[in-house]
Amino acid sequence: MPTHAEKRHLPYTPAQLYELVAGVEKYPEFLPWCKAARITRRQGKVFYADLIIAFKVYRERFTSKVELHPENREIDVEYIDGPFRYLNNHWAFKEAEDGGCIVDFHVDFEFKSKVLQKLIGLLFNEAVRRMVAAFEARAIALYGPREAQPSYAERARLAASRG
Repeated sequence: MPTHAEKRHLPYTPAQLYELVAGVEKYPEFLPWCKAARITRRQGKVFYADLIIAFKVYRERFTSKVELHPENREIDVEYIDGPFRYLNNHWAFKEAEDGGCIVDFHVDFEFKSKVLQKLIGLLFNEAVRRMVAAFEARAIALYGPREAQPSYAERARLAASRG
């Protein structure tokens, strides 16, 4: 059961990165191996999405339940149907003390197929690194390259010192 957790400091706002990850229907435009994405149902802050993932001769559809938490900028993804025994991932986007955003990402899954599980196990860390890099590249494409911005606390402190 591959598990991966990653924390990154990126020079974008938590709101920008939250919207980027929540925009599942845009994933085929930038995520490696994601060939199609479709929202099949929406219920308030929850939606169900079908993704088609393809890698070489392997092509599979899976359905996930995506729960958005805009008030604290978190996203939870729960597996519903497809090639996995289970799949869960969690995203959290917090304002960094020195500006920008701390992105906290965790994924845990297991395939139903032992053969596929062994194959993916060998490639898993590289696949996750490429996926995270694709999200970073998409942020640059959408929002431009930039330096980390001062946090709200830092801007308030600077404003108070000026006046």
